[in-house]
Amino acid sequence: MKALVCHAYGPIDSLTLEDVPNPQPAAGEVLVGVRACGINFPDLLLVQGKYQFKPPPPFSPGGEVSGVVEAVGSNVSAVRVGQRVLAMGPFGGLAEKFVTDALRVVALPESLDFVTACCLPTVYGTTLHALRDRAQLRAGETLLVLGAAGGVGLAAVQLGKRMGARVIAAASSAEKLETCKRNGADLLIDYTREDLKERVKALTDGAGADVVYDPIGGPFTEAALRATSFGGRLLVIGFAAGEIPRIPTNLTLLKGCAIVGVFWGMAMARDRARLTGQLEEILAWVADGSLKPHVHATYPLARALDALRDVEQRRVQGKVVVVPE
Repeated sequence: MKALVCHAYGPIDSLTLEDVPNPQPAAGEVLVGVRACGINFPDLLLVQGKYQFKPPPPFSPGGEVSGVVEAVGSNVSAVRVGQRVLAMGPFGGLAEKFVTDALRVVALPESLDFVTACCLPTVYGTTLHALRDRAQLRAGETLLVLGAAGGVGLAAVQLGKRMGARVIAAASSAEKLETCKRNGADLLIDYTREDLKERVKALTDGAGADVVYDPIGGPFTEAALRATSFGGRLLVIGFAAGEIPRIPTNLTLLKGCAIVGVFWGMAMARDRARLTGQLEEILAWVADGSLKPHVHATYPLARALDALRDVEQRRVQGKVVVVPE
């Protein structure tokens, strides 16, 4: 089969498209013929050796796949050959075939296409867990979303609106903010041209944001924390800016606010039944048309490196998807 392979940690340009042996499912595993693979920012970190865990090379990045089950290992009864599924794993998805634990496989509604399905686990799973479980976002509260035109950012805009929040989208260009507006954002901030803290204060009549969704890090985190309301919650999603911020913790004292970490992958591993139930909710919302992921572009497997480059260069609004030929 064809696969995009990482032989050593480093820049994504070192990845190569190669012929590799077909994987085989071991006991408790499922082999999926890949129809589509969603790309996420952590895929870049994985290749660079900067993620929370480091798979030993060689490996293929890509952790969310939709496709058709081609084989199952022993002790697998809940998944059958020929079934349309969404399959998750830490890596291995940028290939024509993908093996993962059967517990990480979810059946797809018949009405849901493969490209849309593979956009859902990481960004929408993370975001629903963040807003519902970690922030306990309530209807009528103000949600500030940083990096709002990216994959998790647009998911936060959409799900925040679904939960009844007033959503302020912050992004780095007028074009990106227009995408946020089309996806339900109530108010917009271009944080390359406007002072983030002061603009949030102005938009909230001085009250500040009740919840901040922060996948960016860098210099924006402290500014956003200073723009929270008393008792606000800042959700730490990731560090796309490349810098882990150092926060003056006296701010949490003065504002009575909380900095809350979000690690959906670990939460899924520790409470799989409940988090899988949330993912099935998301699948149902997309299947009934009440939730629609924004797909920026699709690429053939031969151009998977271009998809990763576009994510790295922040040229993507929403999600990019690789579709094997």
